[in-house]
Amino acid sequence: SQNYPNPFNPTTNIKFAITNSGNVNMTVYDISGRKVEELVNGSYNVGTYEVNWDASKYSSGVYFYTIVTNEFTETKRMLLVK
Repeated sequence: SQNYPNPFNPTTNIKFAITNSGNVNMTVYDISGRKVEELVNGSYNVGTYEVNWDASKYSSGVYFYTIVTNEFTETKRMLLVK
C-alpha cells in the first residue's frame, strides 16, 4: 500500500500484505537512487504487516521505497516535508 500519511513529517507507516510465505525486503532510497535505510529484511508468513519509518534524521525531499518478495516487486514514492 501507499505510505500514510504522505506527505509526512517525520514518521510514516507502510502497510504490506504477503500472500505466500517467504523472504521480504523493503528498502528506502533517496531521489538519487542511494540506499537510505533497510526497513524489512527477513522471512514472513502469510498476512498483513505494517512498518513505521522515522525519517527525522533525513532532509526534506522525495524518497522511494521498494518491496521485494519471491513473486513481487513494487516501488512507491513518498514525500518528506519538514
